[in-house]
Amino acid sequence: MSNKQLIRSAYIYFLAVLVACGLWAIAGKAENTVTNQNSNQNSNANQQPATQNRNANKSANRNTGATGEQTGMGNLTAKDRDFMMDAAMGGLEEVALGHIAAQKGTSDAVKQFGERMVTDHTQANTELTTLASSKGVTLPTTLDEKHQKDITKLSAMSGAEFDRAYSKMMLSDHNKDVSEFEKQSTKATDPDLKAFASKTLPTLQEHLQLAKALPDNAKSNTGGSKNSNSNRNSNRP
Repeated sequence: MSNKQLIRSAYIYFLAVLVACGLWAIAGKAENTVTNQNSNQNSNANQQPATQNRNANKSANRNTGATGEQTGMGNLTAKDRDFMMDAAMGGLEEVALGHIAAQKGTSDAVKQFGERMVTDHTQANTELTTLASSKGVTLPTTLDEKHQKDITKLSAMSGAEFDRAYSKMMLSDHNKDVSEFEKQSTKATDPDLKAFASKTLPTLQEHLQLAKALPDNAKSNTGGSKNSNSNRNSNRP
């Protein structure tokens, strides 16, 4: 074999080796690509349920929180909450003063009225506390400084002086209470609070009539009517 033939054969062999190496490299890359794709697909498939579960849990937590807040607070407005706080404080004072009146009252009417205040306002306070708790509102359980001063002031009185002061306070307080509960029974935003105000209102209206009938208040009203009639008669020609 001549040198030219040897060189041609070697050249052809070299080309064949290069082509084989190129094909092997291409096949290797293709296999790696397929393997990576399968790996990514499997990874994505595994991540999707976890992501979906996380999203579902987040959504569930958000929904639970919103529901809890709505269940706890209902439709309470600032005015609704203020009303509940004022009603609770007023109820505590009525019970405390009622106990004092039942013990220190001179007339049977004042004593009986005090006992009625203890019974009715204790029941109303219990119902209001239960309602407030369901709305996430904590009501006061002790008197504030202003109301405690009223208790201290009346506790220092006795006899007819106590009867007059207590009767006058009960008339004033229940005029205010009836007005506030009438307003809340129609304008409260929360339906449960509106129902409570409507249910309690007749009792407060009865208290107001009883307060008006207390001896000292009745005398004042009678005296006022007589003076008024006297003035009207003196103005007649």
